[in-house]
Amino acid sequence: MASMNWKKVHVIGIGGVGMSAVARLLRESGAEVTGSDEGVYPPISTFLENEGIGWQPYSASNIPADADMIMIGKNAKLVPETNEEVRTAYESGKLILSFPEVLGALSQNKDTVVVAGSYGKSTTAAILSHCLVHASKAPSFFIGAIPFTPGTNAQMGAGDLFVMEGDEYPSSNTDPRSKFLHLHPTHLLLTPLAHDHINVFPTPDSYVNPFKELVTLVPPGGTITACVEGELSNGVIAFADRELTTYGLEHGDWQAASIIWGETTLFTITHKGSPVCEVATTLLGEHNVQNIVGAAAFLVGNRFLTAPEFVAAMATFQGIKRRLDRLTTSSSVPCFEGFGSSDAKAKSAISAIKLHFPEKRLVVVFEPHTFSWRNRATMHWYDTTFKDADTMLVYHPAEQGAGTHEQATHEDIMARLASAQVSAAPASTPEDVMSWLNENARKDDVVLILTSGPMDGLVETIPSWLDSHFAR
Repeated sequence: MASMNWKKVHVIGIGGVGMSAVARLLRESGAEVTGSDEGVYPPISTFLENEGIGWQPYSASNIPADADMIMIGKNAKLVPETNEEVRTAYESGKLILSFPEVLGALSQNKDTVVVAGSYGKSTTAAILSHCLVHASKAPSFFIGAIPFTPGTNAQMGAGDLFVMEGDEYPSSNTDPRSKFLHLHPTHLLLTPLAHDHINVFPTPDSYVNPFKELVTLVPPGGTITACVEGELSNGVIAFADRELTTYGLEHGDWQAASIIWGETTLFTITHKGSPVCEVATTLLGEHNVQNIVGAAAFLVGNRFLTAPEFVAAMATFQGIKRRLDRLTTSSSVPCFEGFGSSDAKAKSAISAIKLHFPEKRLVVVFEPHTFSWRNRATMHWYDTTFKDADTMLVYHPAEQGAGTHEQATHEDIMARLASAQVSAAPASTPEDVMSWLNENARKDDVVLILTSGPMDGLVETIPSWLDSHFAR
């Protein structure tokens, strides 16, 4: 499976953020790359265009006759009636791999740093990558989101370290193992753990089991750096049964102290009570300070960077797209987008906005996009997640895969929010959303868009409208 033998690779399902990033790594490793998907949207479509990687709609004719490996994404399901390209790929006899298998092969000769956890892993992986790039360490990296810094989410570098975001989701439609189990970690950084992806992991125990397996893959000479502040974190830390480094906002070996919140937040990173360095960041929220502490615990604690190198790099770190990045440019009503794929992520985004804009009315525009938000088994999430929103709009639930689980209806969700005494209004079309904003938006608002999908273009439309209607 050595990647050096792959001269031409075809990627089925190239529109995923992970798939597109690995496609870039494949091209940087010397392979010619072609791709296909049923639909590619920003920011991935923009990423592929900038990289000069083309794609076509699914068709059996897309597969190059001389391709020596085909990488198939989990979203490109093997349904003969609807995806003849996948069926043709399997019938071709060519080597077929999932993207975590490819990522494992591409990193096999590097010292790997796997960043895994329920939330914060994309930002933390981006911080590690950016800091190493800034300090001229020439790392390789793979980030499961599109960062502002570093300038790309995937790179093959000449240095020894390969930073990889590791996902617990199944590897492919034919491989139920968690993706990160293919990544042979030399070092492991565990961000907070909380029950997620209940359509795959119905119980907390089933969710943490892959993480327990992951910690056993770290060799004796490797390191484990783990956050202690996730509700399921301590069980995995105890299972590791080895010396490791812990971190958190207020708990662990590495912590944050003397926090001064603002548009630029200032705080001191401490190790076992002693100050290590003072950091400035424009990232919002307690969870992002926690992410920065974790990155320092790994990089400075293991002497990959000095404290001054870390501080200098963090001064230029700008975060990643769709993780509380500000979308408005000229409006007195700020608008941010949070990645609302789970209750923990939605809560942390809401908490961050309330922390930084305490005097403003918080308007949340929410789309139940992931399976978990649309599943009747997790309707209890609505009881507490949005309690700090002053008012909210609930866009209609996504329909993708609705027949594969107990799909909650729009009415079910609105009724649950009403019982939790959350002020919320339904919206079924983009026009409904814009009409509501036109009638209800105020100059003292701050708007938070929470979704993990394209939301019918509203992620672009809402901030543009706010810029024009509430110009400074």
